Amino acid sequence: MIYFRLFFEFFKIGLFTFGGGYAMLPLIKEAVLKYNWLDESIFLDFIGVCESTPGPIAVNFATFVGATQKGILGALCATFGVVLPAFIIILLVASILKRIIKNKYVNAFLNGIKPVIISLILISGGLMLLKAIGYKNVRNFNFSIKSSIIL
Repeated sequence: MIYFRLFFEFFKIGLFTFGGGYAMLPLIKEAVLKYNWLDESIFLDFIGVCESTPGPIAVNFATFVGATQKGILGALCATFGVVLPAFIIILLVASILKRIIKNKYVNAFLNGIKPVIISLILISGGLMLLKAIGYKNVRNFNFSIKSSIIL
């Protein structure tokens, strides 16, 4: 059952997120904390690992979470789940590309979703900024001057 859950949760993340890996971070965080796949400190540490390793952040996260839960098969399920929506969408878009580019509703949708993508990226960046200078939660904020200087 956990293999299906890994696939399904990461499939939803891949399907409903536009804007790349940083836009996916809030949804990934929600899923991994909801099912206790990672705790928040490991999640935040792994953001740094994902940034320093090659490949998309969402794929790295899916692979890591799947591997920590059920080994190689779990990693494959989660990774396939996060990649499959993009693969399907690219196939569909490529098949109707000439018609879709000229459609005014598609252009309106893409223009309307840009602010949402920007806000998701800013939320992720703000969270990383707060964590870098000592924020742990609302009641526990230990400002670190050393971390602020390095930042």
